[in-house]
Amino acid sequence: MTSSDPAELPRVRHDAAAQRFEITLAGALAHLDYTVAGGVIEMTHTFVPPELRGRGLAELLVRAALAWARAGKQRVVPSCAYVAAVIERHAEFKDLVAQ
Repeated sequence: MTSSDPAELPRVRHDAAAQRFEITLAGALAHLDYTVAGGVIEMTHTFVPPELRGRGLAELLVRAALAWARAGKQRVVPSCAYVAAVIERHAEFKDLVAQ
């Protein structure tokens, strides 16, 4: 993201029924999809449309999903390569990964 002011960050919406986290910006939808089974959240796919890339939206989605998992005391399986990369870069999330 280009701004460090949280008030300027796009809003991440959790659509629990669709099992995804979403950001809608300029009429385009970025999202992180997940499934839940046996108390484990499998984060399966992150997508940001080409016109929205380079703005840090994927990381905002991942951080929101991981915060949700932590709040619910859930474990995470990072099947999505981008989710796995964020967890690898940020040690504060490694404890969420299911063993």
